[in-house]
Amino acid sequence: MTPPTTGEIYSKILEHLRLLQEESAMMAHLLQANDHTGLAIAWLAVSDNFKKMQHQLTKLAMGGMN
Repeated sequence: MTPPTTGEIYSKILEHLRLLQEESAMMAHLLQANDHTGLAIAWLAVSDNFKKMQHQLTKLAMGGMN
């Protein structure tokens, strides 16, 4: 078995972050639907942070954080 490339690892991490972002947004939606507005706002913030991490990791994978 050959070791994975850095590109493959970046791809896997980005996919996991994408899934986390989507599920966090879904959690926020469900909480909002059940009148838990405070928690919904918190989960939206979590979702937003995962999205920011995706963008930062994409920059890093493309050669730096310029």
